Amino acid sequence: MSNSVHSTALEPTRSELTGLSWSQKLVRYLPTYGLVLLTLGLIIMFSILLPDTFPTMLNLRSIVSDKAIILILSLGVMIPMSAGRIDLTVGYGIVLWHILAISLQTLYGFPWPLAVLTVLLLGALMGVINGMLVEVARIDSFIATLGTGTILYALALWHSGGRQIVGVVPDAFYALNSTMILGLPITGYYVIAIAFAMWLAYEYLPFGRYLYAIGASPKAAALNGIPVRKFVMASFVASGVFTALAGILLAAKLRIGQASVGLEYLLPALVGAFLGSTTIKPGRVNVWGTMVGITILAVGISGIQQFGGSFWVEPMFNGVTLLIAIGIAGYAQRRKGAARKMPTPTSTKPN
Repeated sequence: MSNSVHSTALEPTRSELTGLSWSQKLVRYLPTYGLVLLTLGLIIMFSILLPDTFPTMLNLRSIVSDKAIILILSLGVMIPMSAGRIDLTVGYGIVLWHILAISLQTLYGFPWPLAVLTVLLLGALMGVINGMLVEVARIDSFIATLGTGTILYALALWHSGGRQIVGVVPDAFYALNSTMILGLPITGYYVIAIAFAMWLAYEYLPFGRYLYAIGASPKAAALNGIPVRKFVMASFVASGVFTALAGILLAAKLRIGQASVGLEYLLPALVGAFLGSTTIKPGRVNVWGTMVGITILAVGISGIQQFGGSFWVEPMFNGVTLLIAIGIAGYAQRRKGAARKMPTPTSTKPN
């Protein structure tokens, strides 16, 4: 089976930096943190050009509210990506899950905590199904998750009848999204907590290291005793839970369920993960890189829209950025691969 995503880290190592001057080290680190610098540059530029609207708490609050759900999806989709797989159900599952989060309460009388738990369990179950299709049935992850995602979307249309799901739900459910802490939406704090936990898992726990090893070479990982099937399936389960969580927060934000909402989250979630693979740890999807990827999308789109950009600016920006991100990641991997294949000069001893 061919992997949908191939990942190899490209960040400079200590041996590569040994003997270099500070200016040479700066050049070597530029590809690693270039996207971070670009993000800061955009923030400064828009703050200067739009001093009355861009560098304001209202704009920051709007960005956090709009992009927190996308960030959760993007962090979810990067988990299978780190194992060399891709999960397209994040864009379709959020449609069904946010509808169910409302309908379980309004149509079937579920208490809101039970509705939330049910949706999370269904998201995990969807992850198990995706993992079995990829690892047991040996279907390429792109095809498998595109198929299951389309089925989820069909179920959302069937369940809702193409109509809005409305009704009275407890204020405590709405508070999952609407609560403000220190002037910012609580969803921003969810994202920070999730990102920090994922960073710990990837940097200090076997789970993250094993996923990276599987993404680099499944055969080599298996030969080293890593249970590839187990960890790949676990990555899909985690992605499914993240998608369900995003659906719950979307339901609490919209306060209705409708099948026409959700699909537009797929592209920016993928863009964020792919952009994340070009920074911090270039060539490897990573948590803080994904955060930076979504941040630059949010900053760029917000600034352009405040300049009077039309409604089509956001999808155009997302699509162009995705192509650029994939191109940069592919070029960096080819360049690193070529460098590794170059023969190492051997020292000769004088006669």
